[in-house]
Amino acid sequence: MRAPALAFAVALAAFAASAATAAGTALWPAPADPMGRTVAAGLAPERHESFQHHVHAHLDVFLNGRPVRVPAGIGIDIHDPAVQVFPTPDGTKAYGGIRQCPKVCISPLHTHDDTGILHTESKSSVPNTLGQFFTEWGVVLTRTCVGGYCHLARPHVYLDGKPYSGDPRGIKLLDRLEIAIVIGKPPKKIPVKGSFAGA
Repeated sequence: MRAPALAFAVALAAFAASAATAAGTALWPAPADPMGRTVAAGLAPERHESFQHHVHAHLDVFLNGRPVRVPAGIGIDIHDPAVQVFPTPDGTKAYGGIRQCPKVCISPLHTHDDTGILHTESKSSVPNTLGQFFTEWGVVLTRTCVGGYCHLARPHVYLDGKPYSGDPRGIKLLDRLEIAIVIGKPPKKIPVKGSFAGA
């Protein structure tokens, strides 16, 4: 088993520890054209993961106090036969374990599962941004809108639990950064730290 496949298997073993954070509604599914969305985000899709620059941020989205799932497989062509599919303890699927796809199949910015962990696995040390991720997801993100929810009260974006008033599209996805986006009524507690079990 090569290192990426082994690392992915280890990550799945730890999935159960973070599965509770993934509970919620699937408001916006992963798009059907992940490689096209990757290019639209200004990123170059690859045939396998590159680990020269390997960081993880965590994204929580809340709608009227309830968590919204960040789908698995954003930035991954889950229909490519070289992309392995793994069942998870909560009944959803995770994608990865890629050795080499016959054609481009993965973005340097992607989600393996629906725990909210945003994976940057890239040849470049330039940080990806939250705007690039939302472009890949196919969900509108501006200072006042998330998806079709607009005229949002401020603050509605939090970094490590602290209100953020800048353009959310420009947020750099730094390692272990916790991002919370609040639509409507806030949750009882804004997350200060993300769960990176297995990342």
